[in-house]
Amino acid sequence: MKKKILLAVLVVALAAAGWYAWTELGPAAPTASAPAAKKGAAGFGKGGPTPVVAAAARTGEIDVIINGLGTVTPLRTVTVRSRVDGELMRVLFQEGQLVKEGALLAEIDPRSFQVQLDQAQGQLARDLALLENAKLDLDRYRTLFQQDSIAKQQVDTQQSLVRQYEGAVRVDRSQIDNAKLQLSYTRVTAPVGGRVGLRLVDPGNIVRAGDATGLVVITQLQPAAVVFTVPQDGVPAVMRRLSSGERIPVEAWDREQKVKLAEGALASADNQVDPATGTVKLKSQFDNADSALFPNQFVNVRMKLDTLRDVVVIPAAAVQRGAQGLFVYVVRPDNTVGARPVKLGPAEGLRVSIVEGVVAGDAIVVDGMDRLRPGAQVEVSGARPEIRPPPEGARKGRGKGKAKQE
Repeated sequence: MKKKILLAVLVVALAAAGWYAWTELGPAAPTASAPAAKKGAAGFGKGGPTPVVAAAARTGEIDVIINGLGTVTPLRTVTVRSRVDGELMRVLFQEGQLVKEGALLAEIDPRSFQVQLDQAQGQLARDLALLENAKLDLDRYRTLFQQDSIAKQQVDTQQSLVRQYEGAVRVDRSQIDNAKLQLSYTRVTAPVGGRVGLRLVDPGNIVRAGDATGLVVITQLQPAAVVFTVPQDGVPAVMRRLSSGERIPVEAWDREQKVKLAEGALASADNQVDPATGTVKLKSQFDNADSALFPNQFVNVRMKLDTLRDVVVIPAAAVQRGAQGLFVYVVRPDNTVGARPVKLGPAEGLRVSIVEGVVAGDAIVVDGMDRLRPGAQVEVSGARPEIRPPPEGARKGRGKGKAKQE
């Protein structure tokens, strides 16, 4: 009985499997025809053209830019110190404030210096009175001497006394000037205009002329300077421009080279090459009217040294590096590509100038180079009509001797 039941279950299972195969899988799909398969291989296989993007080499202008890393340096940094000893009475500046030259920054107790001035003025008044009396006596002695009433020695003595009092008056006046000067030093003013730093001494402290820390530090930010370095190979061209008196524009950019902070000009160059780095320091100056440059800030410097005109320019992305050096892929009239060696000139942003190897009008591959080999068949996609390869006759008559054959 058990064998019959197992046999029945097995038959049902086989029937169910057959029904599932018929309904779900169905009959086998017909194979693709030979011509269709061949066409697909031609369109997408190894034998089909490789899609690339090309751009035309053009004649234009390109700036000769020297890049460098620089540090913002104030033209002047001054530590304001007291020139007299005394109690600091008042501080009249706010930390971080922009001050003008001559602005009052602090006051020191002036009373002791006022007393010294009063003493010097009193001494002057006393000596002036003595001088006046000595002069009157001298006039009398001279009259008496003419009358032969006194000796010549007495006249000479009185004349010497007058000169002595005259010297004392000059000393008194110099002491008054010194006392006034010391009194003026109790008013501490800004020697330069700029931004003040943090306060170094609080009111109520005794300050002295010999204190090394000072009261505050002022940095001149307008104008500001940027010191940067350039390779020694570029120094001769820079010095020629400086010697000619021409203005060399310089731009300061942020660390990511996305935001231009200021525009200025080259001011001076150092007098020696750093043997450790092979570079020379240059100093540029900026108005810095908006205070975008801050002391000791690191900036990227772009110095425009010259402008080249009527040069062949191509996208920098088209330049490739191989075992034989730099080259570009040029699209031929038959839609094949050739690897042409090139000699590069100055670069500016995403463009680079070509000294040798490419002439204006050549169609240069700028995208899809990783799938190319010399002689490969290509299909130019995304290119404008004016950058497609020119006719063979036009290429033979253009730029004789300027470009090498692929």
